[in-house]
Amino acid sequence: MFAGMVIRAVALAAGLTGAVGFSQFPEFTQQYVQRLGGAVDELSRLIRDFDADAAELGLGRDTALDQLATGGDFGASRAERMAETIARHDRLAADLEALAGSGAFQRVALARHFGDPEIMERTWQAYRPAVPTTPEGLAFAGVGFVSGWLALTFVLSLLALPFRPGRRKRAAARRREPVLSRPVPRHRCGTPLRAVRGSVPAARSARLPRDI
Repeated sequence: MFAGMVIRAVALAAGLTGAVGFSQFPEFTQQYVQRLGGAVDELSRLIRDFDADAAELGLGRDTALDQLATGGDFGASRAERMAETIARHDRLAADLEALAGSGAFQRVALARHFGDPEIMERTWQAYRPAVPTTPEGLAFAGVGFVSGWLALTFVLSLLALPFRPGRRKRAAARRREPVLSRPVPRHRCGTPLRAVRGSVPAARSARLPRDI
């Protein structure tokens, strides 16, 4: 009984932890999307400036990058960083397009678009947990509570499985040695003694002779 109470208490704590964690998902992902939009705007500005500089020389973006890469170590380093900037811009712009206008429940299915480590770190550093007040936050809190409760209850049940009384009794029964049956007494000639019908036990019929 005491062990069951402990398991329920721990499961309740796990459920509350899950509720608190899941309830932050709508607000956290919304702030991530806002920072994602800011990052895309900043990278777009850098790329526009680079394209404008290349256009003044009558060069396209790819040609400007090739010429910059052949301009010594400094030029090669700048060309590499600019190529990385363009690639990151394209990736983040695709993420922003997928996440724009999506609700909290839709963002669960779009979790792969929350994969930029820099934006994730900045969002986490600036994020302050809050009590959910929106219907979406309350719904996620309920899902988190049920998930945490069931997950920990399942794990604790598996851990307690070897210690259940029924399993201990069955294990003890398997370890118990078999009881050997007592052998039937046999006559000297090898055949078991049989009782003769109508005979009287010796203790009652036979009498010892008296001394004369």
